[in-house]
Amino acid sequence: MAYLYLAIAIVAEVAGTTALKASKEFTRLLPSLVVVACYALAFYMLALVLRTIPVGIAYAIWAGVGILLVAVAGAVVYRQIPDWPAILGMCLIIAGVVIINLFSSNVKH
Repeated sequence: MAYLYLAIAIVAEVAGTTALKASKEFTRLLPSLVVVACYALAFYMLALVLRTIPVGIAYAIWAGVGILLVAVAGAVVYRQIPDWPAILGMCLIIAGVVIINLFSSNVKH
């Protein structure tokens, strides 16, 4: 269940971050409410994850996958296409998440 909660936390955080731009610095009500609701859900789910997954591992996965998904959302929703150095950097972050999950003794397999 921990990884399901982590997936929900990541999706909620990505939705909240995507809505953050649409909120126009919290001047638009509906996107602002989406931001608050999504971040509340994301942190609640992350808190549930921390019952079983160490905080450093959970946060590394959450941040790494979140970075990639926010970049994809930014490209699709706002036409903010990352350049090659940004893409390379994100690939390295994802590689780090994969290495943690495959080889770390702190991750329960």
